[in-house]
Amino acid sequence: MIVGRGLIASLFVDFDREDTIFFASGVSNSLETRTEEFSREENLIKQTIAENPDKIFVYFSTCSIYDSSKTGSDYVLHKLKMEQIIKNSCERYLILRVSNAVGKGGNPNLLMNYIVHSVKNNQTINVHTKATRNLIDTDDIKNITFDLIDNQPINKIINLAYVKNYSIIEILEIIERFYNQKVDINLIKSGSGYDIHIPDVEYYFVENNLTDKDSYLFSILEKYYSF
Repeated sequence: MIVGRGLIASLFVDFDREDTIFFASGVSNSLETRTEEFSREENLIKQTIAENPDKIFVYFSTCSIYDSSKTGSDYVLHKLKMEQIIKNSCERYLILRVSNAVGKGGNPNLLMNYIVHSVKNNQTINVHTKATRNLIDTDDIKNITFDLIDNQPINKIINLAYVKNYSIIEILEIIERFYNQKVDINLIKSGSGYDIHIPDVEYYFVENNLTDKDSYLFSILEKYYSF
């Protein structure tokens, strides 16, 4: 059973399971402040759990919880509350805190969508020199999710992210090499990042030879952004 219609939810359309709820219909904008949006997700979670008490509840949360610049924000407090509701209400659950997912489609304001669109249109990109992001291929999100459900103990909160962060400058340098095109950038001495520990999923990237960050981002670009 899939709840949601966005980028993460779309990963499971062809792999739906009767015994599992893939809940990916939450508030996705980390700057959200509207009470009604938070209430909508909370009510939908409670309703879905109540109507499907015997199913595994897989909830896609966010690694933004670790972002010091968002500590105490309405968004982070809401996500932590949703995680607690699920832990307290579900007999079987898996909470996955996902980093910056990159895949086919999705919101045009997502980092990679924004950067590639700007490159295609020869637009200047503002680069926060101290900013880092953790990019993960949506195919890897899907594969790891099923492996965790099928082969690992559940009833856990797990960070689902790549093994290394990228600075924004690194991302743009790789994009320049990929497209063989110089990117017009405006450097701004600001920004921040945060480390994400992934002890439960690091094995996947090692076993699949996906630990070279340049190659990993190149493969993402080839898969979703070739033109």
